[in-house]
Amino acid sequence: MKKYDSWQGYKRLLRFILPYKKRLVIAIICMAFSGASNVVVPWLIKDVIDKVLANKDVFTLNLIVIAILALFLARGFFYFGQRYLMSYVGQKIVNDIRESLYRHLQTLSLSYFDKRKTGNIMSNLTNDVMALQTAIAGNLISFVQEAVILVGSLASMLVLYWKLTLLTLVIVPLVVFTINFFGGRLRLAGHEVQGKMADITALLEEAISGIRIIRSFNREDFEIKRFLVQNDNNFWALMTTTKLTALLTPFIQFFAAIAVTGIIWYGGMSVINGDMTAGALIAFLIYAINLANPVRRISEIYADIQKSLAAADRVFETLDTEPDVKEKENAVELPPVKGFIQFHDVSFAYDKEHPALTDFNLSVKPGEVVALVGPSGAGKSTVANLLPRFYDVTGGSLTIDGVDVRDVTFSSLRQQIGLVPQETMLFNTTIKDNILYGRLDATDEEIIAAAKAANAHDFIMDMPRGYDETVGDRGCSLSGGQRQRIAIARAILKNPRILILDEATSALDTESEKIVQAALDRLMEGRTAVVIAHRLSTVRDADNIVVIDHGRIVEEGTHEELLNKKGLYANLYAVQFKDHSEGLDNEI
Repeated sequence: MKKYDSWQGYKRLLRFILPYKKRLVIAIICMAFSGASNVVVPWLIKDVIDKVLANKDVFTLNLIVIAILALFLARGFFYFGQRYLMSYVGQKIVNDIRESLYRHLQTLSLSYFDKRKTGNIMSNLTNDVMALQTAIAGNLISFVQEAVILVGSLASMLVLYWKLTLLTLVIVPLVVFTINFFGGRLRLAGHEVQGKMADITALLEEAISGIRIIRSFNREDFEIKRFLVQNDNNFWALMTTTKLTALLTPFIQFFAAIAVTGIIWYGGMSVINGDMTAGALIAFLIYAINLANPVRRISEIYADIQKSLAAADRVFETLDTEPDVKEKENAVELPPVKGFIQFHDVSFAYDKEHPALTDFNLSVKPGEVVALVGPSGAGKSTVANLLPRFYDVTGGSLTIDGVDVRDVTFSSLRQQIGLVPQETMLFNTTIKDNILYGRLDATDEEIIAAAKAANAHDFIMDMPRGYDETVGDRGCSLSGGQRQRIAIARAILKNPRILILDEATSALDTESEKIVQAALDRLMEGRTAVVIAHRLSTVRDADNIVVIDHGRIVEEGTHEELLNKKGLYANLYAVQFKDHSEGLDNEI
């Protein structure tokens, strides 16, 4: 992971404060007055000892009592102001950072998500961002308030007795060295904590999404053990930061004790020799304690900030990640297309050592249905990923109606391409909203028409709430065939000129497949369709069948033509169907 300079990282965080600078200024003023109240009290105590008690001055005593009450009343008002305003600013900043992170994630290429665990990305948006709130809001409140007390106490000590103040400041280099020594180690430990928390989030996401697999293989105990290991790792990472923080505070307190001891001895001698009054010594001691507490608190704040900046590193790493696939600055709108697709000497590799496509040439005419078949890993899905520019070709070009897809905007390209994948993704909302995802401005009549065309209207109306029925996480309350028909309705509502069907019926039983296939046939009418084939019915009905092996086209033609060639397609056909009649649907 990339490491960022601490101060630069914190300054970058503080930029998010700029929209709320007015509230922040008022909050800082409240903090300053709240902190200043601590500086006034020792002066009042000094006067009680040197004036009231020495002279038995009742009038001054009454004034001091009233002053203390008024002081703490004002302090309460300022304390409320600082807490409320800083909480507001802190929460808004967290919201803004999370929004920036989410917006940026939406711009990143598919490769970013393919290479990372979903749980780690989720942890980035939740745990890491929440850790920043402590760094920005909570610690900023404490820092300003303690800084006011520190400066005020130091100034008062200089006024009371400058020689004793200089003696007290001898410990400052020791404090600074200790803070720096522990600070770097705390930041490293913070990185470890955030990483372990991300691992837990990733494991939870896998376990929850894969609960059916866990139950079917009776692996509950195994998953519990996996979780315990990650949870234990997180515990020890947290204990490392706790140990460092717990060591830092006693060091600072010991140095403060040295200073207080020196004050008591030297100050006591000064009082005995008549160089200081007793009240001044008492006030000086209180200021020294006031000085020690801010130093200790600032050291703790520094430790917290270092731990929080570890989370900031993870957030900035994501924000600084550039998408692999970028829209050109001068990208143009792709006009409504007829659907003429051409791959010109296309090469593509997910990594340099494993090319997925090599010298790939393919033409798909408008309105033509082309089926892509071949062994697993041959490159079929890669073709489907290149069309909507989920990935960019590494060699050659891909054009639609003669226009290179790299020269047009993402929105105008993808608006004209519909995708029906093998694993249907439905959102945890209503059936209506899931269909509406195809075109957000569609009317209820258009939604119903799309559902009817997808053979989905009847089963939807059998639901207790019809189109307002919630489908559950990933559509878990629906059967596989029902989910697929909702996805087809969504694609019909989008009304794209180009369709990509990525093994859209492979996970369905025979009865569901027939219903879904009928809907797909209706969807493909008059459109250019690229079908990653797996069922005989789909392959046999295609206008053109393209056989891919090791990223190259090895055969091309109709079903009958390819059987007559007795090549790879015929071999696949023979293997899959030698024990079945020709009309039986099966995988290929």
